[in-house]
Amino acid sequence: MINNRSLLIVGGLAAVAWLASNSLYIVDETERAVKLRFGEIVEENIQPGLHVKIPITQTVRTFDTRVLTLDTDASRYLTREQKAVIVDSYVKWQVVNPTRYYEATAGDEMMAVRLIQPRVDESLRNEFGRLNLQEIISERRDDLMTGPTQELDKLMREELGVAIRDIRVKRIDLPEDVSSAVYSRMRSERERQAREWRAQGQEESERIRANADRRRQVLLAQAQSRSETLRGEGDAEAAAIYSEAYQQDEEFYSFWRSLDAYRQSFSGGGNMMVLDPSSDFFRYLKSPSPEGEQ
Repeated sequence: MINNRSLLIVGGLAAVAWLASNSLYIVDETERAVKLRFGEIVEENIQPGLHVKIPITQTVRTFDTRVLTLDTDASRYLTREQKAVIVDSYVKWQVVNPTRYYEATAGDEMMAVRLIQPRVDESLRNEFGRLNLQEIISERRDDLMTGPTQELDKLMREELGVAIRDIRVKRIDLPEDVSSAVYSRMRSERERQAREWRAQGQEESERIRANADRRRQVLLAQAQSRSETLRGEGDAEAAAIYSEAYQQDEEFYSFWRSLDAYRQSFSGGGNMMVLDPSSDFFRYLKSPSPEGEQ
């Protein structure tokens, strides 16, 4: 009797435990859920926390709502001028509508990836197809992907219940034949700019040199004019001094000038002079006294 009662208690506890484990469920902070009854959705977008369901007849499907990354394969696209570019990109996406996501993919993440990837490829193909190669190379990649991200986000919310948070280009490569043409054009452009800069530099150099030469000529003319003025003033002052000295004592002035002439003439050492001994030059050598005094 006791054994039967114990078995009943144990059985009752087991039934309660089973009922509790199949009636209660937890949705994690990083998840959202939908409740199904025989495969039909009866409760949408269940938030994180502890919830109750009816065992056997109801099931719960949870979905990761964190931002996920889809790393796409490098693809070849044509630009507006029919030049090929090889683009390596990735996509950030997130489940935002669990009900629509379950209806479109049955909650299978790989199925969602297979549906998103061709849409991304089509969007990038359209975007690169409207741009020429120069625009693709020169534009910022973040700005380049703004339009496709917004368009694809709107479409994927409606079709799959997922949001496209971002499309990023990791690398844009050019096929070898296109690379050669692009590099040649870029080199030509840089050479043209270099020629322009050199021409501008040469023009500026000639202008600076011309200004410097002009200023040099002006300064030399001013200096020459100043020197002539000073020389004239000096000569005038010297003449005035000579004149004053001559007027004070004409004989002494003549004597002093003769001595200065002797000193200048005989200072060279081996100089030879051919002069008449009776010339006036030797006047004071023959008689240092004034004329008429012997």
